[in-house]
Amino acid sequence: MREYIIKRLALFIPTIILVTMMVFAIMRVLPGDPALLILLGEEGEGSYTQEELDNLRKKLGTDRHLLIQYANWMWDLLRGDFGESVWDGTPVKNEIRDRLPVTLQLAVMAIVISIVIAVPLGVLSAIRQDTWIDHATKIFTITGVAAPTFWIGILVIVCLAIWFNWLPPLEFANPWADPVTNFKQMIFPALALGYHDIAFIARLTRSAMLEVLREDYVRTARSKGLREWVVVFRHALKNALLPVVTVAGLQFGALMGGVVLIEAIFLVPGTGTLLLDSLQRRDYAMIQAIILLAAVFVLTINMIVDLLYGWLDPRVRYG
Repeated sequence: MREYIIKRLALFIPTIILVTMMVFAIMRVLPGDPALLILLGEEGEGSYTQEELDNLRKKLGTDRHLLIQYANWMWDLLRGDFGESVWDGTPVKNEIRDRLPVTLQLAVMAIVISIVIAVPLGVLSAIRQDTWIDHATKIFTITGVAAPTFWIGILVIVCLAIWFNWLPPLEFANPWADPVTNFKQMIFPALALGYHDIAFIARLTRSAMLEVLREDYVRTARSKGLREWVVVFRHALKNALLPVVTVAGLQFGALMGGVVLIEAIFLVPGTGTLLLDSLQRRDYAMIQAIILLAAVFVLTINMIVDLLYGWLDPRVRYG
């Protein structure tokens, strides 16, 4: 196990380097000059001279060769410095430190809600196969898989506004200062974000349970006179959870992508809205830092999921 963990950690380095190269290259290929955007202002009506443009590019460092810019950025990363925002000069580390907990809270709430709802729903659908419960679950899950996350978010807001006169609050409540208000603000974005995962995990759980319930050891357990709930939850479900854990881990990583639109729709001040604002401003330092952290997050989640295999299935051994 120790050797396996060391190998996985060693793969982090080349993977992260590849991510940094791709992000850096893509940002420079996209049209738009941050110096020009700053001089034009928010409304795009500012004026400038060529000398002012050249001086600002020199100050931002965008006039240097791309290899020199990349080398400087990587050297700062090795020292734990994410740089300063191109737009307003604030430290990137401070901005992400303030926004990241909000995004993590939303993602964790979404995946917890997904698992809590999806696994029992998939199990119930499997043990009640071809009944009205199974058919209703199929409709629910197929809709969730097919519907885009941003459309679900907009639909939730429209329905809440029409039926309950509820709109996203303009001021965000800190969970430590006002947990009740924070929960009210975050529960609907979490449900909208997690609906696709609920549907996907529920369908996977149903398929895995149907396969496991036909295995010989399940028939043996039933022939011993064990109660049905013992057979289903102690023998069948634990073995059916292997693919579910895999998908749940990958979906948790994918939530970092879907959270961008949900945060924008529900006015959640997380890294998603920060990323959208940075993209509009071509804030290279901020965009590169957010995407790099997301890559590290996904790699970490994947390794944790792999390690969970050994606990769920004793036959899995890592050399």
